[in-house]
Amino acid sequence: MKMNVSIVTLGCSKNEIDSELMMGILKNNDYRVVNSLDKADVILVNTCGFIESAKEESIEAIWEMTRYKTNGKCKYLILAGCLAERYSKELMEEIEEVDGIIGTGNIKDVVTVIEKLESGERKVVLNRNINEKYLEQIPRQSFRTTEYVKISEGCNNFCTYCIIPKLRGKYRSRRMEDIIREVEYLASNGVKEIILIGQNTSCYGIDIYGEYKLSELLDKLNKINGIKWIRLFYLYPDHIDSKLIDSIKNNDKVVKYVDMPLQHINNYILERMNRKTTKERIIYLINTLRERIPDIIIRTTFIVGFPGEDESSFEELCQFIESTKFDKLGVFCYSREEGTPAYSYEGQVDEEIKELRRNRIMEMQSNISYSLNKERVGNVYEVLIEDIDEEGLYIGRTYMDGPEIDGVFFVKSDRELSIGQFVKAIATDCLEYDLIGEII
Repeated sequence: MKMNVSIVTLGCSKNEIDSELMMGILKNNDYRVVNSLDKADVILVNTCGFIESAKEESIEAIWEMTRYKTNGKCKYLILAGCLAERYSKELMEEIEEVDGIIGTGNIKDVVTVIEKLESGERKVVLNRNINEKYLEQIPRQSFRTTEYVKISEGCNNFCTYCIIPKLRGKYRSRRMEDIIREVEYLASNGVKEIILIGQNTSCYGIDIYGEYKLSELLDKLNKINGIKWIRLFYLYPDHIDSKLIDSIKNNDKVVKYVDMPLQHINNYILERMNRKTTKERIIYLINTLRERIPDIIIRTTFIVGFPGEDESSFEELCQFIESTKFDKLGVFCYSREEGTPAYSYEGQVDEEIKELRRNRIMEMQSNISYSLNKERVGNVYEVLIEDIDEEGLYIGRTYMDGPEIDGVFFVKSDRELSIGQFVKAIATDCLEYDLIGEII
């Protein structure tokens, strides 16, 4: 048996999948993947470098890991992920304890990096391979009730605030048969909910099939035995067409929930962001989704403080949110990222103003969410049980809630429930973002 390797994963669910792929490669090469950092000969930090707050979190985690090298058993500290791809030179120069860098397109080389270090090389860097194909045929390593499945990598949108195309490469869809095979494998190992992810899932298939194929993929995944819920994340509004709406509506396993990042509603700001849509198209799409699928849950995210966002355009955004009443909503302050066009835009907004705008929208959304939840009291929902709190209440999610980003359903039950079990519960009360109820 070779060395013990511990992987610390930061950032989004896409990074979690990359970590699983590296775990699979390591195990196939007789390395032992361990959870305990104290027992690790190699610590691999899979970093995030999307916005300023994510970069800060990654840097803090790296510094925390250095103590295992200076005071513990750790022999090599290796960095992977977006921050490592973006700042490989700076990280190597400024953090002496870092031994290796694995770029976003080089996760297949995780064993090579370790072997090079073992052979005596110092400061091994393998990156700048951002358009690498997805690694197929590597078995998944975890089988929780809910698992993410990456259907594409990279992005062709080139939003002016976003660095992702420079870190993850051009848009690359996976072949449909490979995705289906992976979901069948997950289902055979007890997974009940799959969440399809990519930088932009509504573009799925255009690069390899010449047309958008997400609707067809959903139709096929819906037939897989054992899967109960199929959830969609990161659907850019540009390519949500009638076929896709029909597929969401008609496939019983596809939950009536879309995560659709809009980022803004003012046409001038949308154009400056290089978003391929307009206010009018967005409003039409939301109305169409709600008319065609009456029980649909729409989650979105917005950016406040983008260069050029004046009081008038911000007020337009607030009025849109107030009138639309999104079921779920998140807000980010614009992060000025070097290497993006918006970095040098005129009209940069003061950080304090960004925070005030973010807080105002979140307060508004809290009231909207509470009002919507009050209307749900008295309804019966299917709840996926995921945890139990110190007071003995079970914690679960309905189809209306994505894991970790949305609310939960607190369930009171006189009988013992199992983690991963689906139960029927009636909502009897609510909080701003959560429902409270009891088992039927």
